Amino acid sequence: MALDFLLKAAIIAAVAIGAHLLVRKIVIHYIIKITERTKKTENNFMIRRKVFHKLIHLIPATIIYYLAPVVLDQYKIFLGIINKIVIVYFIVMIFAAIQGAIRVIEDVYNTKPHAAERPIRTYTQMLILISYLIGALIIISYIFDVQITKILAGMGAMAAVMMLIFKDTILGLVAGVQLSANEMVQVGDWIEMPAYNADGDVLEITLNTVKVQNWDRTITTIPTYAMVSSPFINWRGMQESGGRRIKRSINIDMRSVKFCTSEMLEKYKKIHHLKKYIEERQAEIEEYNKTMEIDDSVLVNGRRMTNLGVFRKYLENYCSEHPKVNMNMTFLIRHLQPTEKGIPIEIYLFSADTRWAKYEELQADIFDHVLAVISEFELSVFQIPSGEDIKSLHL
Repeated sequence: MALDFLLKAAIIAAVAIGAHLLVRKIVIHYIIKITERTKKTENNFMIRRKVFHKLIHLIPATIIYYLAPVVLDQYKIFLGIINKIVIVYFIVMIFAAIQGAIRVIEDVYNTKPHAAERPIRTYTQMLILISYLIGALIIISYIFDVQITKILAGMGAMAAVMMLIFKDTILGLVAGVQLSANEMVQVGDWIEMPAYNADGDVLEITLNTVKVQNWDRTITTIPTYAMVSSPFINWRGMQESGGRRIKRSINIDMRSVKFCTSEMLEKYKKIHHLKKYIEERQAEIEEYNKTMEIDDSVLVNGRRMTNLGVFRKYLENYCSEHPKVNMNMTFLIRHLQPTEKGIPIEIYLFSADTRWAKYEELQADIFDHVLAVISEFELSVFQIPSGEDIKSLHL
């Protein structure tokens, strides 16, 4: 009897598997051919997500469901178990195909131009999670012959436990909606989140996590809800503005600041970036002093140019004519509050190229020039004495 049952079961299984392999080979072959001919993106994604493969699994399940009662009619006990297994398998394959179709929708959406700005992965993952829950409820209802409404009523008592289990998922869903609706962060954005040691490009935004590839190529995983509850910097605005800020100062030793002599002014007139300024400024000061009858034999009387003021104007003209500086954005060369380390001269401007390497290149280029040219104005850079400086005093 056992041998008879096993033989008949083997025949059913062989028929089902043979039908599955045959249909799969024929259907998938023609689907691929049609896809290559039409070149539709949707069909490519359906094949990649194996939606058709999962639907074809319904064929052997259907064959077993209808063939088993005919072949195994005298084995009622086993027949009931087989039918339950087949129905459960049928349900699992249907929901697997549905989940594959949801992923196809996401893949197709990601090909659109606005997909990076408004990703839908959070929503598709939520739909997949809901499909898991619905599928599980249907299977439990069928196996134990219980109405789904009664299962849901029983689950009401477990609501608090479920809320605790799915806390991160619920928070992630709410956060994902906020991130998308308010355009707080998108895939490809450069973000900085010190609390999670994240500083790099956003790779992926999912229901529970945001993946960031740091500049050292490591991956940081941040809970999605943390993007709403914790502060972070998004550099997208800088990248889209067309300019990246340079805000750096150099400290001038205040003891080197002095009035310009006529010899110094004649020297400055030979500098390309200063010739016009010196001539106009000199004429303006002479006219003022003459009108006010100032005795210019004393340095403190009247108006005079200083080497620091001329140097500041030189920096202004030099930077404004630099081809890599964005002059459509804020541009300042200014004094900051003097400190025990001297008087800071701050260069505040924006580079025309937001790429990190090009930005650093421009910043270095400007300050290389500043450090090299400052002595031409008889100014000194303040620098805390080093060991070699102190050593030289004793020699």
